[in-house]
Order: sequence, then structure tokens, then C-alpha cells
Amino acid sequence: MTAYAASVLPYRADPKPAVPAASAIGAAPLHIVTPLLDTRIGSLRVGLKLDNLQPARSFKLRGIGHLCQHHAARGVRRFVCSSAGNAGYAVAWAGRALGIAVTVVIPHCTPEFMRARIRALGAELRCEGAVWDEANTVALQLAQQPETAFIPPFDDPLLWQGHASLVEELVQQCDSQPDAIAVAVGGGGLLLGVLEGLRRVGWRDTRVLAVEPEGSASLAVSLARGSVVELTAPRSLATSLCVKRIAPALIAACREFDVVPVTVSDAAATDACVRLAEEHGQMIEPACGTALAPLYAQHAALAGMRQVVGVVCGGQVVTLGDLARWQNEQRLC
Repeated sequence: MTAYAASVLPYRADPKPAVPAASAIGAAPLHIVTPLLDTRIGSLRVGLKLDNLQPARSFKLRGIGHLCQHHAARGVRRFVCSSAGNAGYAVAWAGRALGIAVTVVIPHCTPEFMRARIRALGAELRCEGAVWDEANTVALQLAQQPETAFIPPFDDPLLWQGHASLVEELVQQCDSQPDAIAVAVGGGGLLLGVLEGLRRVGWRDTRVLAVEPEGSASLAVSLARGSVVELTAPRSLATSLCVKRIAPALIAACREFDVVPVTVSDAAATDACVRLAEEHGQMIEPACGTALAPLYAQHAALAGMRQVVGVVCGGQVVTLGDLARWQNEQRLC
């Protein structure tokens, strides 16, 4: 699959096809190579990595597919996961592809349409707790059954190895090393995967903007303190990013790279969703808009930079009605 071309930008219009990393069992991975959409945002030359076009509609399938294949090779008969939406859908998709039963435990904040989509893939669905962390407690208990594997949404090295394939694809799609990559952060699985990818390809000078919603920003305060800080009541329209605490491995991993924590408002995130839909016809959720908001705002952390990649991480937890409402709210401001 090739990147979409734009002659003014330093990205290949017809790069060599990226070769996805082999799965843990030697089979073809469940995720696909996604295109890099070339564009300009103000003075920035931006490559939008369209992982919203994955079969499971988010980057989650990269790591979750890798982990599920690993457990399938061990002979498990059921996957159990906890999720606010995207991870659960990806596990349900992987389970159907591998012929393995799936139980997904979600919090009450997960929208009804996401519950219907997960059930449509044949997964058993349970709704427990107000936020992901509470649903996760139940999922861990269920995963104690024989021949059952727990599939976490973000905190497992095999997940990060799978997510690293995103950066390996960028090596094939970019003519040169980008100055920065903008990534949305909830629990931190994607960020850990991107850092692993940067390590693999030798892009240690690329800055990483680790972007969180203002109401659910565990990474920023944890990095400042040097240890994981648990939030009391994380809140955001970006429900996929609402977790009480980041993966502990992030503290050490972020010290190895130029990681800049950034927080954005829900309004900025939804504005980014509307702009991407209007300018490029891509429907994305607030979690993904969170990553793109600093690009549209020309954040100070991007000063002096020319080439930036924005990870378009997912387009699942959103409806056309949501986009219309956010667009109308912009007009009223």
C-alpha cells in the first residue's frame, strides 16, 4: 500500500511496501500496512498515519493481534479483555479471525453503539464499573479460568512489539526522519510501541509529543514526579484515554527519548476531529483528535520543525451525529 502523494512534501509518493513484522507464531499479522496522508497544517509539513483504516478501525489491532496470535499458539480457548471500546473491539475482531471465544468487560461510560459493534463480532460483553480501571478488575478475575488468556489494552510488552510496526512502516513511507511524532496517550500502550519502534529503526532524535486530555493526564504528572501517579477521577470526552494510571514501564522508556508531555482540552480535540473530517474526509474519535490538536494549534514544542507525523489512531468511538454536534458548537463560539 502506498502513501497518498503531495508533491510539495518530503514523503515518498510510492514508497517500497512496508513488510509487517512477523507474528509470534510465524503467521501473517492481523493488521495491515496503513497509508501516510501528506498534508500541510500551517507551516508544518505533516504526514498523517491513518491507522483509523485498520480492519478493527484503530491501531489497537497491531499489538492486540500480535498478542492474540501468541496466545492462540499456546492453545488458549478464550480471550478476556478490559476496554473502554477500541481494545475490546480489536480483541473481538482478532478472536473471530482466530476462531477463539472472547469476553470483553467494559465500563458504563462506553457508548451503546460501541457495545453493539463488539457484540456483532460474536463476543460476550459485560459492563462493570464507572471507568476502565474498575472494569479491568473484573476482567482479571474472569481470566483466571482454565485455557483463558487475559488481553490487556495497553500494558504488555508483546502489545508494544506489535505497535512498533507503525514506526517500521514510516521508515518505508518517509523520505527522511521526521522531526516529531504526535501520539495520543491513555494507558500508554501506543506510546510504548512508538518508542520501541523508534529504537528499532534508530530514530532517537525524533521528538515525541505525548498528548493527553486535560482531565485525564496521568503521564505528565507521573513524569514530573518520577513515579506513576494514579488519578482519582479521570474525565474526558476521549473516553478511550480515561484511565487512572499509565503503564509503569513508561517512566523509564520516556527517559530514553525526547518525549514532551502535552495536554489539550476536549474542545481542542473535537475541533481537530471536525477539521480532519472537513479537510480529508476521515472520521476520527476524540482520542485521536487529542493527538492532532497540538498540530493544528502549532504547539510551542513544534517550534522550528518542518516534518511531523501525526498518528491518526482510531475512528471507532464516534458517530456522524457527534461530528455534526461538534461542528455546530464551533460555529456558536
